[in-house]
Amino acid sequence: MTTTRPPAPTSASTPDHGVAEFGYRESLSRSIGKFSSFAAGVSYISILTGTFQMFYFGFGTAGPGYLWSWPLVFVGQLAVALCFMELSAKYPVAGSVYNWAKKLGSRVVGWSAGWLMLTASIVTLSAVVLAYQLNLPKLWSGFQIVGDGTGSHDYAANAVVLGTVLIVFTTVVNAFGVRLMAMINSAGVFIELIAAVLIAIILGVHVTRGPSVFFSSNGYGAGQSGGYLSAFLVASLASGYVMYGFDTASSLGEETVEPRRTAPKAILRALLASFVIGGAILVFAVMSAPNLGDEKLGTADGGLQYIVEQVMWGWLGKVFLVCIVIAVTVCALAVHTAAIRLTFAMARDNALPFGEKLARVSEKHRSPVIPAVVIGVLSALILVINIGQPQVFTVLTSIAVIMIYLAYLLVTGPMLWQRIKGGWPPADLAANGYFSMGRWGLPVNIVAVVWGLGMAINLAWPRTAVYGGPWYNTWGAFLYIGVIFLAGLIWYALRGVRVIGILAAHAAEVPAS
Repeated sequence: MTTTRPPAPTSASTPDHGVAEFGYRESLSRSIGKFSSFAAGVSYISILTGTFQMFYFGFGTAGPGYLWSWPLVFVGQLAVALCFMELSAKYPVAGSVYNWAKKLGSRVVGWSAGWLMLTASIVTLSAVVLAYQLNLPKLWSGFQIVGDGTGSHDYAANAVVLGTVLIVFTTVVNAFGVRLMAMINSAGVFIELIAAVLIAIILGVHVTRGPSVFFSSNGYGAGQSGGYLSAFLVASLASGYVMYGFDTASSLGEETVEPRRTAPKAILRALLASFVIGGAILVFAVMSAPNLGDEKLGTADGGLQYIVEQVMWGWLGKVFLVCIVIAVTVCALAVHTAAIRLTFAMARDNALPFGEKLARVSEKHRSPVIPAVVIGVLSALILVINIGQPQVFTVLTSIAVIMIYLAYLLVTGPMLWQRIKGGWPPADLAANGYFSMGRWGLPVNIVAVVWGLGMAINLAWPRTAVYGGPWYNTWGAFLYIGVIFLAGLIWYALRGVRVIGILAAHAAEVPAS
């Protein structure tokens, strides 16, 4: 049974966490501090996961010059992050993208953003855990559990085994509540940040060439219809696939202390830290690589790990590979956590099948346990596709990123419309000292929307270099996203429009008059 109640008014003695405005009562454990909030955003972006996973693709496609996409993507995503900072200063609620789109647009806009973000997050978790295969067997051959690595399916099958183990771990941790998750995540991010800085420094010490290498096409793009620009646009996906997920800091807003002040700062710090440290690693890696003509720099089994192994020989390279494994672990944990909060946020509005069960909060751990298990199982099942159809899995993980960019667009677009109408920003942001862009809000919001549209088109463009063949993979961004979105819309049209509304167990109490 569902019901929608007006929000309970806040008093001077009741902190305004932004939850009551949606008509919700607080049911999660509010125990996350400033560093844990920052760590949630950093671990989702994950400097050592994303840069090490995607370097080979960017370098192999456009050479050293692909690194110019790093600041380009940063500027675009910074515009989006600034919009999200304003929203988190007003509404730091679970499932942030879903609730923001619902508040700024409409119920169907919010549901669409939530559905795209949720399905993408589940696939993203599957993609992140595969990174274990890139690192663990290099640390110890015993981690190659399936075969010896030379069989046609050894690599993919072993990646599924290792990935499933990691999913089980993130499921158990999340089931035990946000406090344990925050402790592990914060410790992991602390190690990751130190390791990332040290990697950048050591690579910098071993520089063998100057920055002029970034100002030449180095022969890449030759023979293509668009020349180097075509190669660069494809290679820029390597940066676009990394720099997102900073909204996780706000998605944990209902479990954060002083979220209206903490969440905006955490979003900005997470993006800035990732850009500066990740950029330093990429730049110094190219400048210190022993041989830029080595074909392994552009292959999945080489790439950035290969440079690190060459420059940091012996035990030092092994130590940093361990740090990368830790980074992958906390990245998977953060992605799983964010997906759980989004599931919970939609479920308490009865906006998902089996909403009442998915919105149930454990009395002991004050955390949604059932979503943790469901998301873990679904992600593990998706992993199996990687064994027999690795190209299909690659397409799915690529379109997951596109769906996240589209979900962001369903927030920044309605936000821009509200600005034009004069409905945003709320007066209490500046009046109470919360983050607000002021007069810069409109131009920044326009950049965020234009950037989101441009990046979504670039990511989805049917290229065999990205999606492979046959045609249904090449056009996979349109085909698979269409199928996923249509499946959700069918449920929404047949049942959702009739049942969506705040579940009674999560509705704020209405004070007696």
